[in-house]
Amino acid sequence: MLQSLRVRNFAIAEDVKVEFAPGLNVVTGETGAGKSLLVDALGLVLGERADRTMIRTGEDQCSVEAVFCLAEPGPVDALLEALGFQSCEDGQLIVRRVITAAGSTRNFLNDASATLHVLKQVGDRLVDLHGPHDHQSLLSQEFQLTVLDAYGNLDADRAHYEESYREMLAVRRTRDELDGGDQQVAQQIDMLTFQVKEIEDAQVSVEEGEALDREHTVAANAQTILEATQTACQALTDGDTSAYENLVIAIRALNELSRMVKDAEAWRDEVDSLNSRVSELSRTLHQYAGGIDGDSSRLQWLETRKALYESLKRKYGDDVGTVLAFRDDAESRLQDLESRDERLAECAARLETLHKQLLKKGKALAGKRLKAASKMAEAVTTALRDLGFPEGAFDVALESAEPGPHGLDSVEFGFAPNPGEARRPLRAIASSGEISRVMLAIKSILAGHDQIPVLIFDEVDANVGGEMGVAVGLKLGGVAESHQVICITHLPQVAAHGRTHFKVTKEVAKGRTFTTIRVLDDSERTEEIARMLGDESSATARQHAEELLEFSGDPRSSRGKMYL
Repeated sequence: MLQSLRVRNFAIAEDVKVEFAPGLNVVTGETGAGKSLLVDALGLVLGERADRTMIRTGEDQCSVEAVFCLAEPGPVDALLEALGFQSCEDGQLIVRRVITAAGSTRNFLNDASATLHVLKQVGDRLVDLHGPHDHQSLLSQEFQLTVLDAYGNLDADRAHYEESYREMLAVRRTRDELDGGDQQVAQQIDMLTFQVKEIEDAQVSVEEGEALDREHTVAANAQTILEATQTACQALTDGDTSAYENLVIAIRALNELSRMVKDAEAWRDEVDSLNSRVSELSRTLHQYAGGIDGDSSRLQWLETRKALYESLKRKYGDDVGTVLAFRDDAESRLQDLESRDERLAECAARLETLHKQLLKKGKALAGKRLKAASKMAEAVTTALRDLGFPEGAFDVALESAEPGPHGLDSVEFGFAPNPGEARRPLRAIASSGEISRVMLAIKSILAGHDQIPVLIFDEVDANVGGEMGVAVGLKLGGVAESHQVICITHLPQVAAHGRTHFKVTKEVAKGRTFTTIRVLDDSERTEEIARMLGDESSATARQHAEELLEFSGDPRSSRGKMYL
C-alpha cells in the first residue's frame, strides 16, 4: 500500500504529508482547493515528466516522496534486482523526486539514484492511476486489446508472439536491403567499402584517443607548465630562500636544542622527514619538466591526429567506441551484400520459418483471447448492472486480421446501455457518464487479475450523480476489499463509502496561498458531506449526510493521519 506521500514546495503546497490507510481513501474539497495536487505529485514519483513551473513561487526546488509498504514485495523485488537495485528492506520502498528551478531533476529509489525510465517501470508495478482523461483511452482498440490480455493473464503469450514479430521485421529489413537493384547494391558496396577503409586506415583506438587528449593538453600548454614547475622548484629547493634551506636551518637549531630538551629530538626528526619529502618532490618536478616536449612539430602532429579523430566522430559516432562499432556493423553489412544471393536465400528460409512460428503463436493467442473475451464480457456486464445498467450488456468482439505487432486479431468493445438497443462500439457512445462507468466496471474486474497494490481514481464519478453515485461508491468499496484505493471525488454519495476521509482546503496567509490536507473525524465528516450536498449549515443536509454515512456502513476505523 501507499503508506505516505510528502510534498514540498509543489504548486501551492508548501510542506504537506499525508498518511494513507488501507481500503478506500476518499479526498474531497472545494473546486480549486488543490485536490488534483495529490494526483500530480503521485504522477511525478511514478515517472511522469517534470516541469519546473510546478515549483512553488519563490522557491528554488520542489520535492515529492512516496513511501510504499508492500505486503508481497516479491514482484517488485525481482524487478528492482533486474534493474540493478537492492530489494526492499522489510517490504518498504521509498521513491523520491527533486525538481530544481534550473530544470534538472534527481530521482531516487531507496536513496539510490535512478533514471526516469527506471522510475516508470517500478511505478507501473506499484500504482494504477486513472484520471478523467483516461476515459478516452478506453476507445482505443490497442488499449482494449491490452485490457483483454490483462484480464486473460495473456501477457506472457503476447510477449512471445511480439518477440517473434520483431525478429521477423528485422529479417525483412535485411532482406529488403539485400534485394535492391544491382546499381543500388553496387552503390551500397562502394559506400560501405569506403567507410570501412577510412576507419581502418586511421588505425584509431579508444586508448590512443584518451592518450592524445592528455598529451595535447600538455603540449599546447608546455610553456605555462614549465614556468609553473620552475617556480615550484625554486620555492622548494632551488632558490636562496627555499623551503629546503629554511628546513636545514631549523634542523640545526633543533639539533642544538636536543642537547637540553629531550623532546627536541623528535621535533628534529620530524623536520628532517619533511626536508626529505621536499627534496623528493623537487626531484619529481624536475624529472616531469624534463619530459615535456615543447617541440612545435610534435604539437602539430598531435593536432593533426586529433583532427582525424574528430572528423571520424562527426561522421560515424559521438566517441571512438561508437566509431569502431559502426565499422564492425559496416563490415557485416558489406559481407552480406558481397554474398547477396546466399544471404537472400538464408533470409527467405528464415522468414518462412518465422512466419510459421508467428502463425502458430498467433493462433494459440487468438484462441485464448476468444475464451477470455467471453468471460470478460460476462464479468463486465455483471459489474455494469451494479453501476445502474440493470439491462445493459457489454460485448468483446474479436475479428481475424493479418499478422500485426500484437497478434492475429483485432478487438472491439461494444455496449448496449438499455434494453432493446443494439450493441454499439464504445467509441460510438456519446455519454461521458456512461463511459466513466464502463471504465470503472472494467477496472473493478481487472483488480482481481493483477498484483498492483494501489489504485488511484481521480474523479471517476465525473458526470454521474444521484443513485449512480451510490452505485459508484459501492463498487469502489468492493474494489477496496482487495486493493488500497484512493479516490478524489466531488460526489457525497461516493465520499460516504470511504474508510478514511481527507479534506483539501486552500488558505491565504501573509499574502501567500497554501493548500492544507487533513483527515476528518466523525463530526467533521458529516459536515463535509453536508457541504457537498449543498449547505453544511442546513439541518436537512446534515440529516441527509448522516443517512448516507449510515447507508454506507461508515467504516470509520483505521483512520489515516495528516501532518502539515
